[in-house]
Amino acid sequence: MNPAENILKLPELRRRILFTFFMLAIFRLGAHIPVPGINAVALEEFFERASGTIFGFFDLFSGGAFSRLTIFALGVMPYISASIIMDLLSVVIPKLAQLKKEGERGRAEIISYARYGTVFISAIQSLGLALSIEALRSPSGMSIVINPGPMFVFTTVVTMVAGTMLLMWIGEQINERGIGNGISLIIFAGIVARIPSGFTTMLNLIRTGDISLLQTLVIVFTMISVIAFIVYMELAHRKITINYPKRMIRGKLYGGQSSFLPIKLNISGVIPPIFASSLLAFPVTVARFADTPFSKTILHYFSFESPLYLTIYAILIIFFAFFYTSIIFNPQDIAENLRKYGGFVPGIRPGQKTAEYIDRIVARLTLVGSLYLAFICVMPSIFINYFRVPIYFGGTSLLIVVGVAMDMMRQLESFIIMSQYEGLLKKHRF
Repeated sequence: MNPAENILKLPELRRRILFTFFMLAIFRLGAHIPVPGINAVALEEFFERASGTIFGFFDLFSGGAFSRLTIFALGVMPYISASIIMDLLSVVIPKLAQLKKEGERGRAEIISYARYGTVFISAIQSLGLALSIEALRSPSGMSIVINPGPMFVFTTVVTMVAGTMLLMWIGEQINERGIGNGISLIIFAGIVARIPSGFTTMLNLIRTGDISLLQTLVIVFTMISVIAFIVYMELAHRKITINYPKRMIRGKLYGGQSSFLPIKLNISGVIPPIFASSLLAFPVTVARFADTPFSKTILHYFSFESPLYLTIYAILIIFFAFFYTSIIFNPQDIAENLRKYGGFVPGIRPGQKTAEYIDRIVARLTLVGSLYLAFICVMPSIFINYFRVPIYFGGTSLLIVVGVAMDMMRQLESFIIMSQYEGLLKKHRF
């Protein structure tokens, strides 16, 4: 049976999909409701100049809400930052490390801490943003804020914090009552919302003759090839064989089975490019709005077409891939769990030797995965600057879109299979 027919025939799945689309529609609606007291014309002029800075980075993950200074201007980045901070703190704080091992209850408590952290981070960011915007002017000299003052700052902080918390609630509702990961889908929807404008720009360039038919075919072929490569690399994993010895329980022989431990090639996901992009965007942001000889030098060497920028960007991606993998993946815990349940890797002693063996495999996989991430993120700039192929997508955006789409398809497939098993059990009534 066609999977699309299965989706349409399952009432529960239909409800979940419709609920997910409804929540995402609320997000897109809020992304067009501006904060009170903003001069829209001056704001548009300002953000035309701010491309390539930290403002453009935030605008990417807010789906254009940041450039319009809407109620969802901060997006879900404060929540993502709070979650990453909790992951980092769980390594150095024993109480948090213990909570991670306590299953659902511990996970719920860590999420509650992340929520409080989201409020704090979004309040700090919105306060800094409100105070910054008051002093900024557009290139033509117009003030971005119509009536600066304490009331504008207070209104902006309250509005943006409330918007971030609403987005966090929308993401959690999608997790519980929809389909897919809510926070990832919000970022996915924001990036996908920009695709029509990109296609419109390309069609206009084709119509005016700025892009030839051959270049268009090269762009389409490149995008399809890159997407296929990302799918292949995201599905790639290494299987470590795990054997379980036979046991005599109440006179019966159990066990003796063989299984495997799958380890993904790209364990860290899209976090390393996000960290690297945000870190490199800070000096560009400061230099873009400072009219000094040194700032012009920074802009020259840290422009997107600069070989130095691309080299540092790739190195930072590789570094953060190793760093974040070491935080979220602990070979020692895996080796201890295998020893506890009697599992062992053939030819490797249980305990510390198994941990060292898994750590070596993870290091090799992380090296290949980090090089793959660096290639995907640097490749568009190389094609644009050195081969003069106008590619209208970023590596980080493409990784997020493809990754979220693959995760969505996996969840849909799992839901369909689960519903078929439930239908079989109800039919036969064992």
